Amino acid sequence: MELNRTIDHTVLKPDATRAQVRALCEEAKQYHFASVCVNSCHVGLVASLLKGTDSAACCVVGFPLGAMLPEAKAFETKAAIEQGAQEIDTVINIGAAKEGDWDFVEKDIRAVTEVAKGKALVKVIIETCLLTDEEKVQACLCAKRAGAEYVKTSTGFSSGGATAEDVALMRKTVGAEMGVKASGGVRTYEDAQKMLEAGATRLGTSSGVKLMG
Repeated sequence: MELNRTIDHTVLKPDATRAQVRALCEEAKQYHFASVCVNSCHVGLVASLLKGTDSAACCVVGFPLGAMLPEAKAFETKAAIEQGAQEIDTVINIGAAKEGDWDFVEKDIRAVTEVAKGKALVKVIIETCLLTDEEKVQACLCAKRAGAEYVKTSTGFSSGGATAEDVALMRKTVGAEMGVKASGGVRTYEDAQKMLEAGATRLGTSSGVKLMG
């Protein structure tokens, strides 16, 4: 796959303006990026600007902490899809994962996948920097059982981002039938290649134009 088609062109900072979002969409159209990923308040704008292009409107849900009620994540997912979101990136309940309450983690993910089914693909952010390797494996398996299309390393808002080792572990865990998204700290062409070689099929980055050289 061409590098540009792996890139989710991203702006998730709380102070992002509509002007910045518009600029991001123009870059996505120019480079044919896979998607533009934004907070839910901007997803309607993104969907309207990308209509008829090969770039999808992507929206984060339960972001960046993942500590909301499953019902709140389901509501945010529904609202985002109604605004035109074609992809949803949702954060797991990390506290539940740390407690080993995998039934709740899966239920929490399923709250999103059930709303999105047939309408938007779902990427599940497991926040690898806060999990042990065993917890990363279990979180990926929860996402797989809950019917998500992708697992994703990081929000980019915690103590660390994507590593090639985590990407490789996630790829090994979910197999070939799911996507793996590396996000957080993918800033150079070399970073991108490292993640893709480790098994990533999407890259979440605010440096998409830079990656294209």
